[in-house]
Amino acid sequence: MHADTHRLWHLVDARAAEATALADAVWAVPELNFAETRSCALHARALHDAGFQVTSGVADLPTALLGEAGTGGPVIAFLGEYDALPGLSQQAGATTHQPLSGDGNGHGCGHNLLGAASLLAASALKDWLAEAGLPGRVRYYGCPAEEGGAGKGIMVRAGAFHGVDAAITWHPGSFAMVFPPASLASQRVDFTFAGRSAHATAAPHLGRSALDAAELMNIGVNYLREHMPPTARVHYAYLETGSNALDVLPARAVVAYSIRAGDLPEMLALADRVRTIAEGAALMTETAVTCTVVSGMANLLGNQPLEEAMQIQLERLGPPPFTTTDRAFAEEMRATLDGQQVATVFRALNLPVQSDMTVCDSIIPYVPNRSRSMMGSTDVGDVSWVVPTAQALGATSAVGTPLHSWQMTAQGCSTLAHTGMIHVAKAMAATGAELLRDAALLARVRAAHASQIADQPYVSPMPSPA
Repeated sequence: MHADTHRLWHLVDARAAEATALADAVWAVPELNFAETRSCALHARALHDAGFQVTSGVADLPTALLGEAGTGGPVIAFLGEYDALPGLSQQAGATTHQPLSGDGNGHGCGHNLLGAASLLAASALKDWLAEAGLPGRVRYYGCPAEEGGAGKGIMVRAGAFHGVDAAITWHPGSFAMVFPPASLASQRVDFTFAGRSAHATAAPHLGRSALDAAELMNIGVNYLREHMPPTARVHYAYLETGSNALDVLPARAVVAYSIRAGDLPEMLALADRVRTIAEGAALMTETAVTCTVVSGMANLLGNQPLEEAMQIQLERLGPPPFTTTDRAFAEEMRATLDGQQVATVFRALNLPVQSDMTVCDSIIPYVPNRSRSMMGSTDVGDVSWVVPTAQALGATSAVGTPLHSWQMTAQGCSTLAHTGMIHVAKAMAATGAELLRDAALLARVRAAHASQIADQPYVSPMPSPA
């Protein structure tokens, strides 16, 4: 181990109290995607106080920001998030469901911790570079709207990551490990059907029902399911159904579709097929249809050399140093979960179920190309197509805690969460340091990324605005 790795860890510890305060402050003002005004301001202030040059409004997004420090050398980026979720408000530390009064938002995915730990890692690495007098630049990207808004995809489309040599990030969870780079590419599309209203009894032949068109589209997509790739997922919800009066044929209907598939080209091809079905439904009903892409996310691309480097740093650290108090709290939280919830968290990462484990007391071994049995979508995927990217998973909750749950929100200000957050910040900072001092490693990381996109360059799943 490099002797100065310990110095870097000490620099993380030196700023840990600031990061803990930031995480708790963001937890207390849970804001939904693209409206993270106060949370973004808290991060901007923390960056300024840490000595970063801060740029706000990145990619014309009011709640996106960039902090940069250092000169020359490679550019290492740390990705942070701070958006919350609706309906997951919860009393901090409570082991029963106790929603708070107010807007009902809550950090049920731990993004208050995510942004704080990434900023902590960036700040410690900046301090380490300055002490060592080494060339290199450290960037912290404050990224809004991961929860469905695809903020990073918008930032990628705007070129915000140009010049970055590698990106490092993480996500709160139950385990300490390299996060498997498996997610689904996705696109949210709204289909608006426009017809002609008429009296349903007196003159039905004069009407052209937009609702009929939407219904026929759904039928067509249901038949498409037999012919989709096995990893594909298609979900829909009605946003508008026209008139509620039974004797008025509706002239307008809007149905939203979430289209997901194993990789970006597969998803874009599937989305084209769904559009064709919508056009067919409009043709059958003599209505018109318009398609609006609301958001989109690419699938994650792994980078084995970078992931291996991150695993080395995790193993050097060892497991998070949870206290007796942390373990007792985890036991209480674990009692609120049923066995199926706990087993699902293990199986989602293809890990053997250990029903008696309450906190993560080991570093999960690295398995290249480890598959996940259940996958969602994340806009980190878009970054991974344009910059070599690796993610850690941090142990910030009782083992088995599902994301997007009141239990996750309840643990977001605990010493258990803080311990896991600081632990993963050390691993991320040390991974960044290794990239800066080992030119051969960085060359392998770049080469691995270049080979992945050689035959299939990145195509944004979100069209550029007109």
